[in-house]
Order: sequence, then structure tokens, then C-alpha cells
Amino acid sequence: MYQSIEICAGAGGQALGLEMAGFTHVALVEYEKDYCECLMRNRPQWNVCCMDVHSFDGKPYRGRIDLLAGGVPCPPFSVAGKQLGADDERDLFPQMLRLVEEIAPRAVMIENVRGLLAPKFDRYRDQILQALKDLGYRPHINLLNASDYGVPQLRPRVVIVGIPDDAPTTFHFPVKMQERTKSVGETLYDLMAANGWTQAEEWKSQANRIAPTLVGGSKKHGGPDLGPTRARKAWAEMGVDGKGVANEAPAKDFVGMPRLTPRMLARLQGFPDSWDFGQKKTTACRMIGNAFPPPVACQVGLQIRKVLEHERIHSKSQEGLSPSLAV
Repeated sequence: MYQSIEICAGAGGQALGLEMAGFTHVALVEYEKDYCECLMRNRPQWNVCCMDVHSFDGKPYRGRIDLLAGGVPCPPFSVAGKQLGADDERDLFPQMLRLVEEIAPRAVMIENVRGLLAPKFDRYRDQILQALKDLGYRPHINLLNASDYGVPQLRPRVVIVGIPDDAPTTFHFPVKMQERTKSVGETLYDLMAANGWTQAEEWKSQANRIAPTLVGGSKKHGGPDLGPTRARKAWAEMGVDGKGVANEAPAKDFVGMPRLTPRMLARLQGFPDSWDFGQKKTTACRMIGNAFPPPVACQVGLQIRKVLEHERIHSKSQEGLSPSLAV
């Protein structure tokens, strides 16, 4: 069994993926009440710490945790924001690094938006990687596309993984899945046809590609929709009205472009249909749009597990040697 702590847990996308990869969450830290309630509703057994990560003390967990993970807030680096980076009060990389030092986990996993790789953030990104090195970790950074791991969505995300310098093996990011990722139409057909919509089959044929990146936005800006003008145009080409989100699937005699429901958005993000985001549509869509797709988190988690398993085997073999041979 491998134990993990996650900060900035959100609605549980990364936590669910890591659970699928075999990690048991000792604690999940999340600040927003709606998100905390979502986590507790779906996984009552999880230890959800609904608090500001600045107040979370990692020292009691020192030496007990295999993986410290977190999708730290992306607005400081998002192209949709002001890209203030380290000058943004929402930048929680310093808190992640503080907890790495306090907890000394066997591995670290940090997720963020593609904007972190922008040239304007070269210096800050290098500082983060150097800080991990100074703490005794070999950092690995890569841009992963969700569609390469079965998620029907164009969702590039930066993932940083830190492995201890003394690890007996090297970490490798997951390879792309060989199976073809399903299109939006294939993924959502049964949900779109749930109320007997007569044009569902025709719509499925039109929605024959993967989705643009879903957006969650912030609670300060507007209601639920499928993103800016460019994204809405891409959705329209697939026969989807991206100006809003529907409460339910189209009726039998519906004519025109349907809107997606929160359940459809969640499936496009890789969540199981059983994951309950609550009854507030705007909040649910924000939770879904800001999540890290569980299938991607799972694939990264499995690669981290390989390193941890190899380390355990190596440690046991060293323990079995005589003192003279183990030097």
C-alpha cells in the first residue's frame, strides 16, 4: 500500500486517478467548501482537510508519505489570466515546496497549466526545479495531452515529478496509449440520446473529434459555458451550443444545436458517471472544468508506483545482504 497526501485537491480528479493507481490518501487539503463537500460526498472514507494550505502542517507526516501531490492553482500562469506568475497571490508553489521539505515524501507530483512552460516563466520554472534538487529530488517535467491517455479532450497539462536522488531506478512519463481515443460523439451518444432525441445518431456523426479544452473559470466571472469565442466555434462545428450548459439532455423532438450537461462535461473530463458534483450547476461546471483528468493522473501515478516498488525491492535485497556486502 502506498500512502499519499494531496493539496489543492479540488473536486477530486487527481485524487481519484491516484486512487486508481493504488495510492491511499492520508489527507486531502482543499480550501473551498463546495469542493470539500464534493470530496466527502463521493469518498466518505477520505480524510478531507477543508483549510487553507498555508495552515497545513506537514511535519507530523514526515517520513510516512510515499507521494505528495497537488494541482496548485493555475491562474498565475494561465493564458486566460494576467500571467503574474510568482507575483500572483494565488501562486502556491512555495507552499508545495514547504511541504516537500517538511514531509520528505518518497515522490512528488505537481500539475499545472501549459502556460508554466512559457518563456516569460523560464526563470521561475528553473527556480522550482532547482528547489526540488536542493531538497534531494531529481525533477522530471513534461507536457502531457489528455487525449493521449483516452480522455476525449484537447487538454495539455504540465506535470512535474520529483524522485529522490537515491532512488535505484529512473522515472519515465507514461507512453501514449495505442488505442484510438473516442470522439465526443462516441463518448456522449448515450447521454445525448437519454430522452429519446431523434437526431442523436446524426449528431454523433457530426461530433467526430475530441473536445476543446474544458474551462472552469473562477467564481468571480459569469455562469457556466464552454469557453471563449474560439472554443465555442470549435464546439459549434461539432453541433454543440457552447454559450451555456443544459440541465438535461435534449427532448425527443429537439431541433438545433444541443448544449452539454454537467454530467456530459464530467465524462469528457474522465470522471465516472457516479461522481456527484452536487446540484449547483455553475459550481459543478467550475469543479469539472478545473479538474485534472483522472485517467491522466492514474497513468502518471502508475509510473511513480513503478519507481516506489523498485525501491522497496532494492531496499529488501540490501537488507538481506551481510553488513560487509551491503557497503
